[in-house]
Amino acid sequence: MQSPFRRVLTGVVFLGMTIVGAVWGYWWSGCPLLDAVYMVVITIFGIGYGEFCPVSGSTRIFTMLVILAGVISVSLILGGFVQMVTEGEIKQVLEHRRKTQDLANLKNHTIICGFGRIGQVLSLKLAEEKQPFLIIDTSDDRITLAGEMGYHVYQGNATDEHTLLQAGIERAKALATVLPDDAANVFITLTARGLNPQLMIVARGELASTEKKLRLAGANHVVLPAAISGQRMSNLITHPNTIEFLEQGEERTRLNELLTQIDVQVDELSISVNSPLVGRTIADLEVRGQGTFIVVALKRHDQITNHPDPNLGLHAGDTLIVLGHRGDIPRFAERYAIKQLRYRGARW
Repeated sequence: MQSPFRRVLTGVVFLGMTIVGAVWGYWWSGCPLLDAVYMVVITIFGIGYGEFCPVSGSTRIFTMLVILAGVISVSLILGGFVQMVTEGEIKQVLEHRRKTQDLANLKNHTIICGFGRIGQVLSLKLAEEKQPFLIIDTSDDRITLAGEMGYHVYQGNATDEHTLLQAGIERAKALATVLPDDAANVFITLTARGLNPQLMIVARGELASTEKKLRLAGANHVVLPAAISGQRMSNLITHPNTIEFLEQGEERTRLNELLTQIDVQVDELSISVNSPLVGRTIADLEVRGQGTFIVVALKRHDQITNHPDPNLGLHAGDTLIVLGHRGDIPRFAERYAIKQLRYRGARW
């Protein structure tokens, strides 16, 4: 089937040729040029104000051909425009139906409420892990952006129960509400928990006082971006070597996140000049620790060595990155005159 644009273009060209040919024909038959143009216009468009040019037997046949050509040209143009409109509407209907079917097929997915900065990072990570997810947002621009990135989207207000039902909350395994509005996040959490009691809900909070409200509303986990950012900046200042070690790879970054949930910390032990451990090996250090920690890295002369050789001797100025229980490492550092570079109240 010919595309609607080509149909319109063909009709316009054919109409132009018909007008030019008809004007020339009437002018050639002895009609003044202006009258010939007027005759062509009222003939093609069927106005019928009368004959302004002399019409004989042959001219009448020519006039009928002009009418026929004009009707065909106009039909092609109008038909093309109608096809454009019809195909556009059909395409929209089919696209809506496809999206509806895609949403109906989603299960064990994550619903992300909000596609701002945090929502975009979360979506990227879930996409990398090949985890199914759906984005809900009210903004046309953000929904368009998410759609262009190939994500499942649903435009609507996540505080509306109908929107969450359309997003398949009853089949979802998790919901993350990451809007910058604490009140909206609390309301979404409350609504989502009522629709799916088994749902895991992760909620964003701007204010520390919101955490309690989110948990009362049914959130399993509450993330405070401001608090996390502040703690991370503090750690970068007070504990840079550990951060550098943990950020060498994605797996270490995940380890860093998991350690925040258990009673384990990563610490830096700096070997001082008067420490009895100078000249000893890493194996000796771990033996003296009696299994309370393990050495995961050694920093010497601004170079970090992962999993150092247990027989490697210790020098004054070396920094050991160790993993152990919170209460054991400080006692060991005090006993062996080791400078402990710990976070101020932070837990790893």
